[in-house]
Amino acid sequence: MAKFALLVEMKAKPGKEAEVEAFLAKEASLVKGEPGTLTWHAAKIEGEPGVYRVFDTFGDETAREAHLNGEAGQEFVDKAGELFLKAKISRLQVVAHK
Repeated sequence: MAKFALLVEMKAKPGKEAEVEAFLAKEASLVKGEPGTLTWHAAKIEGEPGVYRVFDTFGDETAREAHLNGEAGQEFVDKAGELFLKAKISRLQVVAHK
């Protein structure tokens, strides 16, 4: 059961949207190998060019930390300056779910 989550809010640099979407697809493939990451979704905001969100869930804090410090998390840190005007990571506690 998901108890912890991350919400990553990103604004792509102008002209970098295609690169951001390719990067997010690669991140999805990396996250598939993380047993503690329960769900992972990347989306772009309709009507707001270059605005993206990632929402992922974890059963415990250990899994969330493993994700942040793992290959996908490290790649995000490495590429953020190249791809994004701004990026914000929020740590969430899940209070209800379906």
